[in-house]
Amino acid sequence: MPEYSKYQQKVINNYYNNLDTVHLQRLGEQVTEIFLAEGKARAKRWKDIAKLLEKMKVPQTRIDNIIKQDNPTLLATLLEEMLAKVK
Repeated sequence: MPEYSKYQQKVINNYYNNLDTVHLQRLGEQVTEIFLAEGKARAKRWKDIAKLLEKMKVPQTRIDNIIKQDNPTLLATLLEEMLAKVK
């Protein structure tokens, strides 16, 4: 394992300490993209969103429900709920 400088260690620690925020920001970007996506790009976007939601520990039943309905509004509602919990 490589040895990291103090600065590098601090950057790595800050990343992992703020991982929830990073995931929320990424989900917000995905919400915007899914509203604009069509066809194959939309299907790929949903797969990416499912993986991200799993990392965020969203219950699998809720993930399946959102993706099955192919409704970006449900995803936006979930994002709002998660942002409300952070505040």
